Parts: sequence; structure tokens; C-alpha cells
Amino acid sequence: MTEETEVVNPPSSAPRWDERTELLIGQQAVDRLHHAHVLIVGTGGVGGYAAEMLCRAGVGELTIVDADVVNESNINRQIIALHSTVGRSKVSVLAERLRDINPSLKVHPVASFLKDEAMEELLDASPYDYVVDAIDSLSPKVFLIALCRQRRLPVISAMGAGAKRDASCIEVADIARSYNCTLARAVRKRLRKLGISRGVPVVFSSELPHEESVVEIEGERCKRSTAGTLSYMPALFGCRIAAYVIEKLTER
Repeated sequence: MTEETEVVNPPSSAPRWDERTELLIGQQAVDRLHHAHVLIVGTGGVGGYAAEMLCRAGVGELTIVDADVVNESNINRQIIALHSTVGRSKVSVLAERLRDINPSLKVHPVASFLKDEAMEELLDASPYDYVVDAIDSLSPKVFLIALCRQRRLPVISAMGAGAKRDASCIEVADIARSYNCTLARAVRKRLRKLGISRGVPVVFSSELPHEESVVEIEGERCKRSTAGTLSYMPALFGCRIAAYVIEKLTER
């Protein structure tokens, strides 16, 4: 009678946090994301969600830019806005959150308001694979888009998520084909003066804005009005931007 030998299965490797991503898009695409560097300017409602979705997808390096601190009025729509984070720098809060998602992430928080030479220096600081414009003020928004076009940096820009309610109306299109968006109309007008009429992908809502939700304000830099916003609209804009960038970064 032979002695029975117990068969011991080798211990399985610990599951990786990004294994579900790899199952869907494959190892090569995951590697491209790991080696990508995305610049996100504006980390409020749209930019904060875009940053988190890019981080969770495995983008290996993010530069996040915003001069603001978290305000209580941000809590209804911004992923970093909690009662415990009110008064703190937005990029500091977001950087901590992103590192907790992916400890290997290279994240560069920039807590400054970019204008003129500072914005040019930022764009020249690294060979970014993609730029996300989530600025909610007209002049710096147009300046960033124009500088990206000059440098042949791929950029996608968020138009207005305020005064909109219908999630089914969110679209991605060339800025020349955007409509029913007050911000997009103003951006188109400014860009045409700079010789740019098309070639900039934007996320926008084709829903007619609810005009009664827009009020004039004073004391805010580069802004003369503010609009009512529901929790899910900036989040959906940010997720749609992240999806577009991920698709571009993983193209063969």
C-alpha cells in the first residue's frame, strides 16, 4: 500500500486593485495608462470626478491645479467637499484621496491661480499625454485651450454643467458643434478671435439652460454669475471626460 501524498495548491497571488480594468481592456492598455501623465486644471465638480476616474482607471501620473479652498457651498456637487474638508486646499484634499486609491500614483498638486506666464510654465513643465480643462472662468479657460493648441497638446474642455438637469443631454463633440450652452458660445467667440474655430473636443449639455437658476454675483475672480447645479451633473461631465481621455490614451 503506497503512502498518500497530500497535494498542496500553491498560494494564489494577491489580487491587484486594477485586475478588473485589465480584464476589460487588456494588459497593453493598462500599461499605457500606467505610463500616462494627465494634467487637470480645475478640481471642482467636474475636475474632481475626472481626476478620480482617471486615477481608478490606473493613470500613473496626475498634475492637478486649483487655487481654491473647499467651501460649504461645494458640498452638493464636489467629490472632495465634506464638512470635514471645508477650508482646506482643494488640491491637497484631492491629492490625499488619490494617493489613498493608488499609493503608487505620482500626483503633483499645484495650489495656484494660473495666468499668463504661470500657465505657460505649467504646460512646458512636462510632456503631458492629455490635458483636461475643467476651469469655470472664461478668460483662463480660453487661454489654456489656445496654449494647448499652440503646443499640439491634446486637450478636452468642459463646458457648463450649471443650470442643466437632463443627464441624457450630455454630449461630446467638437466645440464647433456645441449648442444650447452659454459658456460654449462665449468660448467659441473668443477662440475664433484667436484663429481657432474647431478641433477642440468638449463635453457639453444640449439641454436648454434653466435661466431662472442663474444669478449675478460679485467678488469672485473672473466670474460675474453663478448657476444652480444638481449633484449628478458635474459628476457626469467629469466621468464623460475621463472616459474620453482613457479611450484616447489606450488607442492602439
